[in-house]
Amino acid sequence: MKHISLTFDNGPDAAGTAHVLDVLARHEILATFFAVGAQAVEPQGRAWLERVRDAGHRVGNHSFHHRVPLGEDPGREAVEREIVQTEAVLAPFTGGHKLFRPFGGGGRFGAHLLSADAADHLLRERYTCVLWNCVPGDWLDEDGWVDKALAQCAASDWPVVVLHDKYPRAMRQLDTFIGALREDDYTFSQDFPREVLPIVAGVPTPQLADITAPR
Repeated sequence: MKHISLTFDNGPDAAGTAHVLDVLARHEILATFFAVGAQAVEPQGRAWLERVRDAGHRVGNHSFHHRVPLGEDPGREAVEREIVQTEAVLAPFTGGHKLFRPFGGGGRFGAHLLSADAADHLLRERYTCVLWNCVPGDWLDEDGWVDKALAQCAASDWPVVVLHDKYPRAMRQLDTFIGALREDDYTFSQDFPREVLPIVAGVPTPQLADITAPR
């Protein structure tokens, strides 16, 4: 059985999130939405997160401003601004799931993802930190990302796909992507493989050291 997990970053967005929810509902797929606090704090954003939650999808924290990777923004002030402030906004929508995805800057891996203070906070507050292994660049090629996504999925035992509900034009291809995955007998899951989890419910895995900047 081939598993795949769909995740959507950088929303909520009125047009993009609406389309994604419609497509997921039609295919009876549950996904995870990693929301940006600056988007979620707006009344329209909160309304869309209600719809995301009520449809059974999970909501995770993707920082407040989505501008500077936390490994390049050290100190407690950055943790409070980017993680704590966002969690306060998202709390009504998370259903108790404390999920965090760092801002990577184009899907890059490395010590720029987390500062030592950010890692300490995620561990202390018992977050699960969710990375990725399939980043087809839907924001770079809004019409043609599907072929790249399918190739990346084929190269992984359990793809964790990063898409962006912030880009409505790119999300027009979502139905085509899911249809191709269905034809290839993928099973859609809200769970994640251990390889993309540097922290699991506050417990570090060996991968955490690779994505945390030194003090």
